[in-house]
Amino acid sequence: MSRLSRSLLYFRLIKELLRYDLFDAMLGFPGVHGGLQPRASRPQSNDAELENTVCEAVRSILPFYWKRVRCLQSSVVTARVLRTYGTRADVVIGYRLAPFLAHAWVEVGGRIVNDSPTFQRRLQVLERF
Repeated sequence: MSRLSRSLLYFRLIKELLRYDLFDAMLGFPGVHGGLQPRASRPQSNDAELENTVCEAVRSILPFYWKRVRCLQSSVVTARVLRTYGTRADVVIGYRLAPFLAHAWVEVGGRIVNDSPTFQRRLQVLERF
């Protein structure tokens, strides 16, 4: 990825982080959920290198964001950016009742791209969007 492309990626990530905060503050989860649609409208791209680049960029930029970013925000931002590059990315929210645990992650083609794959086995899917 060229330096200009990487700069554009970081700009998109910052824009999406701010966009999430705005939608969450004004409209709550329904606004965040509705703001994620639609899924990839371009011809689908399954580029593992692109997925890794986006996920690594998200991980590297989060420590510099002005507030703590939780798993849902990180996953929504990752999915939105992947979708801008033509990847069909789904945000998945999973849970376990006892002891209670909830977590969000991104899947591409049924595989987790931004987190540990153990969440698929340990948590029940509550929502996929």
